Parts: sequence; structure tokens; C-alpha cells
Amino acid sequence: MTNSAETAYPLYSETGVLLRAWTRKETRPSSEYRLPELGFAMADTPAITDRNLEATTNISLKREPACFAFLSPRSISPPMPIDSINLDLASADYFCGRASLWAALEMRSSVSDERPTALLGFDETFLRPFARALIEAATTRAAYRMSILQESRTSERCRVVEYVTGPGKALEELMLQPFDNVVLISATKGKDGDETLFQLPRTDTFLRAFAKMAYVADQALHDLLEDMERVARQRKPVANT
Repeated sequence: MTNSAETAYPLYSETGVLLRAWTRKETRPSSEYRLPELGFAMADTPAITDRNLEATTNISLKREPACFAFLSPRSISPPMPIDSINLDLASADYFCGRASLWAALEMRSSVSDERPTALLGFDETFLRPFARALIEAATTRAAYRMSILQESRTSERCRVVEYVTGPGKALEELMLQPFDNVVLISATKGKDGDETLFQLPRTDTFLRAFAKMAYVADQALHDLLEDMERVARQRKPVANT
């Protein structure tokens, strides 16, 4: 399974809607979209609705089989139990003339005072294939390799990164390996072997909740892309005057 579409790694701003480039070691990103950069007065700019993914995609894992993150020997943190997961919108910007987004899969744990900690960062093309891969691995009990194709070898932007072993390491393939109670998510590193990143429950209740979360978030992200493209189309006459 592969991703396809415009990449969206937020390395820099290219005249557009921008939250900002972001890492989990920094403070949480602002939720304000800087619409005046588009060349509009705020009063004349159709509002872009803020999608609060953090609040609408939270899934508690406290009643699920125990799951842990930061399991790789190269992890930047000791292993941590996962008490909940959610998605969060990190940035919204334009790249190569197209609207693009960057989101994160976050976890919270009682051992870190419920502070949000990012596990994966990804663009708008990731959620659908990842949800399918997780469900297929969990229900068929067969390991699933999910390839992540980059736009080109020379592209400056990545489609998916992991924050378990460093501040945003690009991924080319994920391995989803089911066990009795959990699905193990690993990054395949070729000759270097696999890096175990984190676990997710394999229960029916969690799979239903995750499928719903992925659906809601995917709709919200694509609605935001449409809003951004609408604003960009309205910007063109202003830029040409």
C-alpha cells in the first residue's frame, strides 16, 4: 500500500496559510491561520474554520490491553505506557502552488503528566492507507508492509516521519505485525533492521474507534484543503492587480 499525492512536510512557508514548522520539543503550534499573508484584509477573507483534531479524535486506551511506545533501542525516551492517542494539526501551508497539511499522531501517558508526545508526523495522504493497513493486519493476523513513496529522490519534503528515535526521521516503509492483543508498529530500515516504534490494541472496540477517528480526521483535513484552495483562488485576482 502506498501513499500518493502532493507532499506536505512543513519546512518553510510559501506564501499561504501557515501555522508554522513544528517539532515536539517546541511549544504547541498556534491554531491561528495567518490569512493576511494571502493579500486579503481579514474582513474581506472568508473564514477558514479551525479543525480541532485534538479534541475530536481522542481515543482512551486505559481499558485496552497494555500498549507502549518508545520501544526501539535508539528511542529518545524510555518506554512509556500509552493511555490515549489523538491526532493534531501541526501546519497548513502551500507547496509548489498546492495546499498541503502536516498532522501528527500523538500519545499521552500518566508517566509524563499526560503531556502530548508525537509518535508520527504525516501529510494528508497518510491516514487512509494507514487505517486500512492497521485493520487488515489486525483482522487477518498477518504482518503488513506499508510502503511510503516519496515524490522524488530529490524532494525536500517527506510524507511520513517518526519522532520515536529523533526529531522527525523520514520513513520509507512501516511494518504492522499483529500479536494476540496488540499490533506492533515498526519502521523498516533495510540493512539496519526494523525499529520498533509503538504498539496499538488489536481489540474490536479499538479498531472501530480508530476507524471512526481516521474517517473524521480525514474528512476534516480534506475540508480544510478545500477551504485553503478556495482562499488561494480568491487571492489570485488580488495578486495580479
